[in-house]
Amino acid sequence: MPKQAVADFTLPATGGVDFKLYPIRSRSLVVYFYPKDSTPGCTTEAQQFRDLYPAYLKAGCEIVGISRDSIKSHENFKAKFTLPFALLSDADETVCNLFGVMKQKMMYGKQVRGIERSTFVLDQHGTIRKEWRGLKADGHAQEVLTFVQTL
Repeated sequence: MPKQAVADFTLPATGGVDFKLYPIRSRSLVVYFYPKDSTPGCTTEAQQFRDLYPAYLKAGCEIVGISRDSIKSHENFKAKFTLPFALLSDADETVCNLFGVMKQKMMYGKQVRGIERSTFVLDQHGTIRKEWRGLKADGHAQEVLTFVQTL
């Protein structure tokens, strides 16, 4: 896969702050996109990233989750499952489009446009080192961690 630098972006984040990509540059970063707060697959994925978070930090890596949900929804999701990392709101899909994660999907027999569950690992230079698209939530956080530990 060709290595590709990601353009800087800023999104509203939990905790009442804006998340800016490039101040993170001292460490690697997992950016995971998920369809919706508090749905079964998204909850499983978030809990597994939460449970492995200390190992990510030990590997010099931060995590952020991104969906189109509001900050209020993100704050509730984060509190309910004690998520230690920031959730970012991309209501206008700017960053979703930057990463190309918006797709036509079937949901309950209807065509809908939504986020394809995807994860990207960026190195400290903001370059995508690995990506996963259309993935299954369960077990994914461990697979990503195994890759991050090789950086």
